[in-house]
Amino acid sequence: MRMNGRYGDLAGRRVVITGAGRGLGRILASAFDENGARLGLVARSAGALQDVADGLSGEALVLPGDVRDAEFNEAVAKAMVDRFGGVDVWICNAAVSPEVSPVVEMEPESWRQIVDVNLTGAFLGARAGAAVMGTGGRIIVTGSVLGSRPRAGLSAYAASKSGIEALVKALAQEVGPRAITANAVALGWFDTGLGAHWHRDAELEGDIVRHTALGRWGHSGDLAGAFLFLASEASAYVTGTTLTVDGGYSLM
Repeated sequence: MRMNGRYGDLAGRRVVITGAGRGLGRILASAFDENGARLGLVARSAGALQDVADGLSGEALVLPGDVRDAEFNEAVAKAMVDRFGGVDVWICNAAVSPEVSPVVEMEPESWRQIVDVNLTGAFLGARAGAAVMGTGGRIIVTGSVLGSRPRAGLSAYAASKSGIEALVKALAQEVGPRAITANAVALGWFDTGLGAHWHRDAELEGDIVRHTALGRWGHSGDLAGAFLFLASEASAYVTGTTLTVDGGYSLM
């Protein structure tokens, strides 16, 4: 997906994408590369990141590590400054899949893992990115419709994504004086990435379709546009908000 014209031009933008080794992260890496961005690719697996980087046409740094580590996030920021001179866009996308478990049965360690990766990882990434961004930077965090419309058995995942919506509202106020924006993209049910195994559940698949205004699950081609918009000059006056990309699931 290419964005053309003055407001959609991302050529030369310096973009960090966490969780870039699979699913949405790979899709975003391809989309931003296609639009001329210079990328810092972050995930735990160096091999997966290198595979993504090998498929790109532009410049990409491979930066394996754990987003739950504050020093690692700061090292990513420094690597981007050293290689590209700074950071324009930081996309906090790293996440772990939901664990279906009632609160009374969920192990505390499982709760901590989900919240630490999904929410604390986003906080640490946003923190590191904001510290090195100049005027007009962009912080984008991947959220979920489950953050505002939780389902039973998905308490930890829903809580982490709800926290993301609050995080960007507070962050937007803090970085606004530097013309940096902070927004979330709340994704609905997609047949790719973390949602792929849910799509294979016939009962859940049908339930989602019946409760989605567009009458279908999201596809990979539906994902990148919102992130490209929020990274571009077209969204310069959009901050502290959550852009929902769910085909109308949250309406029904």
